[in-house]
Amino acid sequence: MPTVLIIDDNAAVAIALDVLFSLHDIASLRAASPEEGLDILGREHVDLVIQDMNFTADTTSGEEGVALFREIRKRHPDLPVILLTAWTHLDAAVELIKAGAADYLSKPWNDERLLTTVTNLIELGQANRALNQRLQRERKAKRELEQNFDLRGLVWQDPATERVLTLACQVARADVPVLITGPNGTGKERIADIIQANSQVADGPFVVLNCGALPSELIEAELFGAEAGAYTGASKAREGKFEAADGGTLFLDEIGNLPLAGQMKLLRVLETGRFERLGSNRERQVKVRVISATNADLGAMIRAGSFREDLYYRLNVIELRLPPLAARPGDILPLALSFLRGKTLHSSAEAALQAHTWPGNVRELKNVMARASLLAQGDVIKAADLGLPVAVAPTLDAEPDREAIVQALARAGGVVAQASSELGLSRQALYRRMERLGIARPT
Repeated sequence: MPTVLIIDDNAAVAIALDVLFSLHDIASLRAASPEEGLDILGREHVDLVIQDMNFTADTTSGEEGVALFREIRKRHPDLPVILLTAWTHLDAAVELIKAGAADYLSKPWNDERLLTTVTNLIELGQANRALNQRLQRERKAKRELEQNFDLRGLVWQDPATERVLTLACQVARADVPVLITGPNGTGKERIADIIQANSQVADGPFVVLNCGALPSELIEAELFGAEAGAYTGASKAREGKFEAADGGTLFLDEIGNLPLAGQMKLLRVLETGRFERLGSNRERQVKVRVISATNADLGAMIRAGSFREDLYYRLNVIELRLPPLAARPGDILPLALSFLRGKTLHSSAEAALQAHTWPGNVRELKNVMARASLLAQGDVIKAADLGLPVAVAPTLDAEPDREAIVQALARAGGVVAQASSELGLSRQALYRRMERLGIARPT
């Protein structure tokens, strides 16, 4: 139950407010003087303060209330304070509102207005505290990850990235295959590098093969090596990626492009550690940790018969899903700044970067910042320097759909006030949409 502290030397005022709040499930504490009020604030959890402006008999200057307000603001800068007095001084009210007072009401007050103000301020305060607590947890988790693991200089800030990194570091030392899924340009190779750097074979080689960058007839030779004359143009024997990665990690990017014949051989290597070079009957033995990645729907490929189901389950002992950049907006500005060289971002550029949908993900962001750094006139990059399409503002009658509301609530940690602000709705409007769409209220 939320708690309001009433600081007023008039017992009748304090009792009336106490009764009003108790009828609306709001607890109250009472103090008859500034000193007693400050003492209670030092001992008790309080969500909001309602304070009088005059405490000495025959005093109407409001100076005592101003002093009390400034002391509360000094000790508890985030605590909302409503000023209440029978002597309204407009200049004083304006100055205190500028200094951070939440509202300034005259006696006798309007119960309905007071209750609306108190309820809104309490909910906003709870939302802000929940947000601050979440940010503190995220900062703590980030510090712990950076202290305990080698993240290879990765720049990140978003909780979605943190979840992927946490799981990646957790499984890094386990000798099991890992499958990294996600759209192109999201940084799957960087995650594979982090797994290698924190694995038991961190001192071994880290070998990369992009299966999508080679003709299908050459992928097997790249993977397993080939003897001289094994295929047209093979004038001498060559070692494959498995041999090169012996004692370390082999990262197979775009694994969905591996032809079926190569898939069968890869499955055998994963099961036995043995393979033959093309054109050779001699088996070779290696110890390699395999990490693979794809942007393809391997489940659909299995159903279509273009990817082996047994290989999929062998590769997918641990799956890491790396979200697109648009789904981890907290990473956008830190990444953009990391791609700059001695330049800064104007607020208009920051807004444009946050508004863009980034279909090309981190790779697109890196190219945009490289271009802007070259074309910007001066050391500050503005929105026009980015060359991004102008975001179209939503129409006034556009309503967020069910998915948008669910995602906004997830990003806000279930705090309705924060989610409604993000969606451009009032709290009551969001509640109505949630009820209409069958979305349960957060508990």
